[in-house]
Amino acid sequence: MSSDVPSSTGASSHSTVHFCRSRHRGRRCTRPLDHPGLHRHRAILWAGAAADPLRCAGSGAQGRAATPLADGWPHGRALCPVCLRFVSLVNDTLAAHDTSDPAEPASEALRRRDWFNTIGW
Repeated sequence: MSSDVPSSTGASSHSTVHFCRSRHRGRRCTRPLDHPGLHRHRAILWAGAAADPLRCAGSGAQGRAATPLADGWPHGRALCPVCLRFVSLVNDTLAAHDTSDPAEPASEALRRRDWFNTIGW
């Protein structure tokens, strides 16, 4: 059995970890999705009332289509430098979007990982 993750964790190399989507001053909470209590990023804690708005600050910024993988993915979308998601372009600017999408399929996260590992920053 081959895996990128030690077998003692019970996770496979294709599992996706879902973290809390809250951000504070651009820092993403590193606690699990739907956790109780305060949000945390390293030693910084914050309550939900102090969280950044869901709308990504990169919305409306100038953008250009990202270099595609061999199969064409991300299909003309641009990489948002704020939230690191691939976003549609509207007149050469990033479409309005949130910093995360709770309905995003695991396949999108895996393709994004492939893109960063192949093309990079």
